Amino acid sequence: MKSNETKVGALVVLSAVILCITIYFVGSARFGRSRTPYRTYLKYAGGLAPGTDVLFGGITVGKVTAVHPDANDPTKIEIDLEVKDGTPVNAKSIAKLGSVSLMSAPVLSITTGTNQAVRLQPDSVVPSVETVSMDDMQRQIAALAESAQTLIASVHTDLDNITGDTRQVLANVNDLTGEPNRQHVAQILANTDAMVARTGPRIDQITQNIQTLSAKLGPTVDNVNSTITNANGTITVLRDRTQTDLIELQKTLVEVRGLVDNLQVVVRTNQQNIAYTLENVRMATDHLNDLTESVDERPWSLIRIRQPKDRKVPQQ
Repeated sequence: MKSNETKVGALVVLSAVILCITIYFVGSARFGRSRTPYRTYLKYAGGLAPGTDVLFGGITVGKVTAVHPDANDPTKIEIDLEVKDGTPVNAKSIAKLGSVSLMSAPVLSITTGTNQAVRLQPDSVVPSVETVSMDDMQRQIAALAESAQTLIASVHTDLDNITGDTRQVLANVNDLTGEPNRQHVAQILANTDAMVARTGPRIDQITQNIQTLSAKLGPTVDNVNSTITNANGTITVLRDRTQTDLIELQKTLVEVRGLVDNLQVVVRTNQQNIAYTLENVRMATDHLNDLTESVDERPWSLIRIRQPKDRKVPQQ
């Protein structure tokens, strides 16, 4: 009886194991057929390994299948991954090393990109961006600490100098506000009060005189204003008359210029006649000169027709 029960139990267990294995392989085969492969490249892939989760916009969509150095560029790490079909990985999506929280394992995070970007085909390369590693962060923190120490030392030195200067200023202030200086300031204030008391009546008198002078100058200022107004009117009238005279003078100059131009035209037109006339006048003048000389030499020729014979020289 027990042997039969044992056999039945073993058969049930074996059937359950076969069923689980069948379900596993069928699910794995189905799950594998619904995945889309991609790859990306990083210079630092700290903690990534096959089986690491792949997040798209913070949602788990696949797994990392392989992590190894790139055959063409050993400075890069090639990361193969698979995501669910229908995951909208596009040309603007960016792959980077990330984590869900500070204490969680690293994951490969892919951004959602843009809706207008082209969807990536299977086996395409997803663009990537490097993240700051812990080593780089430690180096930066160490450099920052060194700079902070230098800055603290410099500030400490400056504070010492400022403290010394402050103490010197306080000492100078104490000297300035000492008893001798206070007495001197009190004496100056007393002298100032006495001087104000002495000059107060004089200042009042000067103020009253200024007010009286202002009252007397009022009519004078009014007369000056009237004179200036009259002068402005006179200047305006003279300016108008001057402008009228200048306009008339300009018209006269234009007429004179036209007359001169006409005279030049007449002279150029009658230039030859004027030359002949001047030549005749010159010849008449020459004849008149000859006649005058002849009358001077022989005045008797005016009343005698014949010229007398020349007198003979007496002979001895």
